[in-house]
Amino acid sequence: KMSKSNYTVSALKYRPNSWETIIGQENIATTLKQAIDSNQLAQAYLFCGPRGVGKTSIARLFAKSINLKHDPELKDFTYNIYELDAASNNQVDDIRNLNDQVRIPPQRGNYKVYVIDEVHMLSQSAFNAFLKTLEEPPPHAIFILATTEKHKIIPTILSRCQIFDFKRVNNDDIVKNLKYVAEQESITADDDALFLIAEKSDGALRDSLSLFDRLVSFSEKKLTYQDVANHLNI
Repeated sequence: KMSKSNYTVSALKYRPNSWETIIGQENIATTLKQAIDSNQLAQAYLFCGPRGVGKTSIARLFAKSINLKHDPELKDFTYNIYELDAASNNQVDDIRNLNDQVRIPPQRGNYKVYVIDEVHMLSQSAFNAFLKTLEEPPPHAIFILATTEKHKIIPTILSRCQIFDFKRVNNDDIVKNLKYVAEQESITADDDALFLIAEKSDGALRDSLSLFDRLVSFSEKKLTYQDVANHLNI
C-alpha cells in the first residue's frame, strides 16, 4: 500500500505548470500566449466553464507568464500574483481591501495579477464595489476572473472582460493524461479501465485524477477494467 506521508494527490502533483502541459484547452492557451507575446493584454479576463477543466491552472500559468515576460529576472514573482476565492471572501469589505491593494503599484515587474475564483459568489454590494475598480483599473493591474456560473455575472462586468469559454475535456485527452500519470507512478492500467474513469468524470480532468487515485489505492498498482467497473458499480 502507498504510505500516506509521501503520496501527493495526482490532481495537485500533475497540475499543468507550463503551456505545453495543458490538456483540452489548447486554443485558449494559444490565444493567451499570443496576447503576452504581442503585448496585447486586456485588463480583465473572464474564464468560464465547468469545474475541474483547468480554469485556475491556466489563470496561474497566465499570471506567471505575464510577470516573467516583463521581468525575466523575477525569480519570485509570486508576490505579484494575488488569489482571492470569492466563495469565502464575498463581502464588500473583502473587495474594498482588494481595491486598496490594487492601487499600489508592484515593487518589481510591471504587473500585479489578481485571480478571483468563483466570482459569481460576490454579494451585490461587493460586486458594485468591484465594478468601480474594473471600470478604471490602474494600468499595472490585470484581473482574471473565473466562474462556473457565467449566467450569474452581471452584464456590466461581462462587458469589461475578455471572455474565454472553457470546454469539458474529451475522453481521449483524459485517457492520455491518465496513461501518463500511470506511467510516472509505475501503475499498470488497462486502456478500457482508464476509459471507464474518463466516462465517469464527465469532462472534468481533476475528477478523473481524483477517481484514479481512489481506485489505485484499492488496487495495488494495477487497474483492470473489472476492478474499475466493480468499484464504480457499473
